[in-house]
Amino acid sequence: MELLERNAPCWCGSGKKYKKCHYNFDEKLKFYESKGVLIPSHDIIKTPEQIAGIKESAKVNIEILDYVSEHIKEGVTTQEIDNWVADITAKAGAVAAPLNYDGFPKSVCTSINEQVCHGIPSEDIVLKDGDIINVDVSTILNGYYSDSSRMFCIGNVSEEKKKLVEVTRQCVEKGLEQVKPWGYLGDMSQAVYEHAHANGYSVVREIGGHGIGLEFHEDPWVGYIGKAGTGMLLVPGMMFTIEPMINMGSHEIFVDDTDGWTIYTEDGKPSAQWEIMVLVTEQGYEVICY
Repeated sequence: MELLERNAPCWCGSGKKYKKCHYNFDEKLKFYESKGVLIPSHDIIKTPEQIAGIKESAKVNIEILDYVSEHIKEGVTTQEIDNWVADITAKAGAVAAPLNYDGFPKSVCTSINEQVCHGIPSEDIVLKDGDIINVDVSTILNGYYSDSSRMFCIGNVSEEKKKLVEVTRQCVEKGLEQVKPWGYLGDMSQAVYEHAHANGYSVVREIGGHGIGLEFHEDPWVGYIGKAGTGMLLVPGMMFTIEPMINMGSHEIFVDDTDGWTIYTEDGKPSAQWEIMVLVTEQGYEVICY
């Protein structure tokens, strides 16, 4: 990376001179880069103004998932869930980010049992006693993006499935504990991987989290099989999702040929996922959306 002239306006848009703003920050980045570390580009480091806008978007996203939490039950169709999401999003003056994204036809992803992710809501899909379902909500408000998902247990869920859902939630927590400024993305990844495997589960490899805020999917790509001390350097202002997909059986998956979206476990065993949005701060982290 190249440093700006010290008296130039800072790249972050603060209006301050570079030497009074991000000069020392960039010097530190340059040092890490000289050691062969993958460093983030300026365009994925969020400014205070951007963070404030993203937080407003996240409020809508959280409101939607809170509503789903209160109303989801046996007998509800996944299309009803989509209707809830569309209605609350519209009332908030926001936009559902998944709708028409690369041709995705609905406002939310609803993935049940052996569906890993990207399940498409339908009037024909009715939640049954014993199902587990991931509801993945993504919102655009005033141009700012937020994204999070939660797992729900419908009725009398087997102990095996309950454990999968709970361990997956714990994986997110274990990963979050490793998010700190000037640490590495791989620190989080290894913590997720180790907890999943300690419980006899596998981690999906091909799909992961992502940077977010100004776009739906930004750098960095966030995987969960990385090693501690590797991967992109974590610095204050970075924002990304932690959303591991944990399978009860094999990590292998496939895409449904009929809709081109829904991803299933290869062996037909259940999968679970929780997703949060995290901001790296000077002190550690802040959960923006959940």
